[in-house]
Amino acid sequence: MSPASTGASTVVGAAVSVRSADSRLAPGGPGYRRMSFALFLAGVATFALLYSTQALLPLISGEFGVAASEASWTVAAATGGLALFVLPMSALSERFGRRTVMTASLAVAVGVGLLVPFAPSLGALVVLRAVQGAALAGLPASATAYLAEEVRPKALVTAIGLFVAGNSVGGMSGRVITGWVAQEWGWRVAVGVIGGVAVVCAVAFRLLLPAPRHFTPGSLRPRVLLGTVRDHLSDPLLRRLYAIGALFMTVFGGVYTVIGYRLTEAPFSLPQGIVGSIFLVYLVGTVSASTAGRLVGRLGRRGALYLAGGTTAAGLLVSLAPSLPLVLLGLVLVTAGFFAGHAVASSAVSRTATHGRAQASALYQSAYYIGSSVGSTVGAMAFHAGGWGGTVTVGLCAVLGVVTITVLGSRAARVAARREPVAAH
Repeated sequence: MSPASTGASTVVGAAVSVRSADSRLAPGGPGYRRMSFALFLAGVATFALLYSTQALLPLISGEFGVAASEASWTVAAATGGLALFVLPMSALSERFGRRTVMTASLAVAVGVGLLVPFAPSLGALVVLRAVQGAALAGLPASATAYLAEEVRPKALVTAIGLFVAGNSVGGMSGRVITGWVAQEWGWRVAVGVIGGVAVVCAVAFRLLLPAPRHFTPGSLRPRVLLGTVRDHLSDPLLRRLYAIGALFMTVFGGVYTVIGYRLTEAPFSLPQGIVGSIFLVYLVGTVSASTAGRLVGRLGRRGALYLAGGTTAAGLLVSLAPSLPLVLLGLVLVTAGFFAGHAVASSAVSRTATHGRAQASALYQSAYYIGSSVGSTVGAMAFHAGGWGGTVTVGLCAVLGVVTITVLGSRAARVAARREPVAAH
């Protein structure tokens, strides 16, 4: 055998050895399916609990005698609590492990969820929802950090897309179930049923999720945490991704907080069960989120974000028509665009961060759920002031923000590319 062929064999053998030495999870490999299903169920439980009152807002308004803008606080308090606590929870996950924090978060959130049906007043309901959101904060940042550590890089976008798909299924099933149950037995029984579903998901999640093999405990010292946060916030790309996540969620939070009021009022005047079933369009989000990896492969990250933003804007405009089929088509487009954009942005955060991934993801989740709180509150206020057109206007402004940030990112990338050859020279 010639020296050249021997050298080539050595290189090939080394490459094969490196690939085989990578013990992280990959599609088709042992544990990947269990991991995917476990985190899918965690996503189902998270969104089902987090938005359990959203489809029921007209009924809550009726029982407590309040307007849409006041009832919307049962949604905004939960997402706001999550936004405030996601960073501290991510720090705990750096020290005690992703699986431990996710399990504890689900357990507390489920426990609070079983108390929600007994809230004696709107104020008590809002407080319980805020506590529930704070408890759920351990899930989103820990889940994406777990995936970034335990899944091979080429499969990361797909894996995160499946987790986001679980969010969409949870959001859909929670709203559909609560709609029909509430029509027969009231909103309190409906949110109690969601609590029961979340119990099953939480138990299955803990039994199925593989133990982490690549987690390295970090420090809980405030100086270390603040230094990591400062590093992430000083990264222009991460800042843009955080803003994009917040703006996409502003659209989504506003649309789905208000849509129940629009459909129960004239000219549609739909019953609560049918309004809940409208959320079956979340299935579109399940598909668009799970295919985000292929979308990025074809169009690139910025191209995928442009497509997601354009689809969302088109849906908002179509939904203005006084026709139920066109309103549904608009919701389909908004949902597809939102979940695709969210999956692309959140996976880009995990790939961009070179250290402190839990904090990087936590900052994204914090911005994302702040966007949800702003969207649900401002969207409801706009609806009260100007009807559905007011809510759509808020959404279009947010989409314009997404496109503007993406354009600025593309321009910054071109400038950096032109500078690199000069620097190398």
